[in-house]
Formats: sequence, C-alpha cells, structure tokens
Amino acid sequence: MLSVRNIAKRLPDGRLLLKNISFEVEKGEFVGILGESGVWKTVLLRCINGLTQPDHGEVIINGIKGDGGPQKINGKRGQELRKIRREIGMIFQGSILVKRLSVLENVLTGGLGRISTVRSLLYGFTDEEVDSALGAIDKVGIRSLAYRRAETLSGGEMQRAAIARVIFQEPRLLLADEPVSNLDPKNTEAVLDYLKPLTQEMSIIGVFHAPKIVSQYCTRAIGIRDGNIVYDGNPFLSDRTLEAIYGAGKHTPGTTADKTFSSPWETVTEWKQEGEDGAAMQIS
Repeated sequence: MLSVRNIAKRLPDGRLLLKNISFEVEKGEFVGILGESGVWKTVLLRCINGLTQPDHGEVIINGIKGDGGPQKINGKRGQELRKIRREIGMIFQGSILVKRLSVLENVLTGGLGRISTVRSLLYGFTDEEVDSALGAIDKVGIRSLAYRRAETLSGGEMQRAAIARVIFQEPRLLLADEPVSNLDPKNTEAVLDYLKPLTQEMSIIGVFHAPKIVSQYCTRAIGIRDGNIVYDGNPFLSDRTLEAIYGAGKHTPGTTADKTFSSPWETVTEWKQEGEDGAAMQIS
C-alpha cells in the first residue's frame, strides 16, 4: 500500500537526519515508530505526506482513487499533490484545530480535498456531508460537543475531534505524530482505543515515545536510531531490542503527559490506575 524507498534528508549544514530509510506498509497495519527524541521521526512523516521533500529516495502510495496505480508522492506539486493528499490523513501533536470554528466545522475541513475551491467558498457542504461529519463525531464519543468552539475543548476532546476529521476524510493512510504525548493517562487510552479500530479502513503509521503503547496497540514496530532503521518487526520488544533503539542503559521510554514509565512494559492501564501517591488517580 505504501513504499518508502531509501529516503535521506540533510540539514543545510550537510548533516544527515535520515539515512536511506526503507520500509513497506500493507493495508490494515498499525505501525509504531520509536526512537529517542532528536532522531527526526516527525521529519520522516513529513516526507511521507509531501510536507517535506527528501534529498534522496521516494515515497510511493498505491490505489489513489481515480488512478489505481502507484503514485510517487515526493516531487509532486499543485493539483497532483493535492489529489494524493486526499488519501493521507494527519493527526498532529496537539491536534491543530481551528480554534474559532466549531467541532463540526473542523471535522468538515477533512473533506475540503474532495471539493472545488469555488464550492468551498460559495456553497460549502451538503446536508448529506454534514450528516456524515456528525456521524464521525458520534463515533469518537463527542456528539454533544459538535457545535462547541474548538478553543473550549480539553486536550483529549481536541484529539478526538482530530480523529473524527480523519474519519470524515476517509483516507487510505493515516499518519499520527505523537498523538497522545500531551494527554493524561485516561485520555491517552481513550484516543488510542479510537485509533486502533480505524485499521479496518486504513493503514496507520504513528510516532510514539513509549514502547508499551506500541506493544498494546500496534501490529508492528519500527525503531530508528541515528537516522537509521535498527529494528522492524514484532511490536513486543525485548530488552536487547530496546537497547538497540535507545542505547545501552537508556531504554526506559520517554514521557507521556509528563509521566515517565517505570519500565518498558508498564501499561497505559496500570499507569492510569495508580497515582504518584499510590491512590487511584482522579482525572476530569
């Protein structure tokens, strides 16, 4: 479904960020990308969706509606790139909603790639499309917030709205850039529980800090270190594999919502159940 072939990216000073990154993603996979901060995992996602042009290599997606055959993403411009991006959804760290718009209006923006600029400016969306957007909002459990302005939402509600926008967009591929890094444990689990079933409709590539999240929710893990893929396989990672990704003595994962996991195998549920004082956490 997606082929990443020998992607390389350099800084202006010549330093290599990504070094001949190659992998394939099949339909229905949920791939979790792991690595220390500063290994340019986000740059890789940006190369995949065309926001950043790699210095070498190519990214190919199959099955674009209306074309069917493989389409090379990098190097495309204008209408060609816009057509490909209809098939690639994106959830950014922090959700990136238009704060002055309602949840419904934000979700409807997921369909802008399917309609003309004239229609978007003069006519907007049909009643059928609005009903479809409301259905997407209902799927992530925030139907009651559909007409609330995005600026009034909590972090977890914003990420659910971002997921609803992707559901309405109906892409073939979803890229999720640290979608739970700013969330508390309760919302982390909720957001991931909404993401995982989407693999029935699309493939997902997500960047995560915690290996345990990858083992719980992903079908496959890719580890990046010093710009190279050092692991690609089963999401249940051994200590030896974690050392290959994070370095000897450094394989305790990073933080999620300001909480460092005590071991690579600590679960989201375990974290949610126990607070710093050992009592049950109360999360609004």
